[in-house]
Amino acid sequence: MAIIKQKITPCLWFDTEAEEAAKFYCSIFKDSKIGKISRYTKAGQDVHHKPPGSVMVVEFEIEGQTFTALNGGPNFKFSEAISLQIRCETQAEVDYFWGTLTQGGQEGPCGWLKDKYGLSWQVFPKVLRKMLMDSDADKSGRVTNAFMKMKKLDIAKLEQAYRGKAA
Repeated sequence: MAIIKQKITPCLWFDTEAEEAAKFYCSIFKDSKIGKISRYTKAGQDVHHKPPGSVMVVEFEIEGQTFTALNGGPNFKFSEAISLQIRCETQAEVDYFWGTLTQGGQEGPCGWLKDKYGLSWQVFPKVLRKMLMDSDADKSGRVTNAFMKMKKLDIAKLEQAYRGKAA
C-alpha cells in the first residue's frame, strides 16, 4: 500500500535510524501510519556500504502529509535551516508536542526545538499567526517581544501581551 499522495514529499536523511524515527513520529501524532519499507540489497553496496536486508527507505504519513525517511549514512545532519511546524489549537497541544518531542532532544527559543534525531520543529499556537499579522503594530510588537523571551510558547501570556496587559 503506497501512501504517497502529494507531488512534493520531504525526505529526511538519517544514518541508520529511519525506521525507528518514522515509528517515533507516527507514535506522536494520532493520524499517522507507516507505509512501505524498502531494503538495501547487494546491488550498489560499493556505494551505499549498507548490509543487504537493512532498511533503506521508510514511507510514512502524519496528518495527511507524506514523508520519506532514508538511511543514507552519516554524511549529512539536520540543521535549523529547515524545520517542521506544528500548529496547535490549545495550550494542552503545545505542551504535549513540546514535551514529547524534546524528550532526548533540546529546547530552543521561540517555540523551536530539536528532537532526539536532531530534526528541528516549531511548536506554536495557531492564534500566534493572527496576533503577529495584526495591523496594529503595537499589538503585534508586544506579542513579538513576549514570544522572543519564551522557549515553549504560552498562549495565556501571548494573549496578555496582545491585549496590552502585563504577564
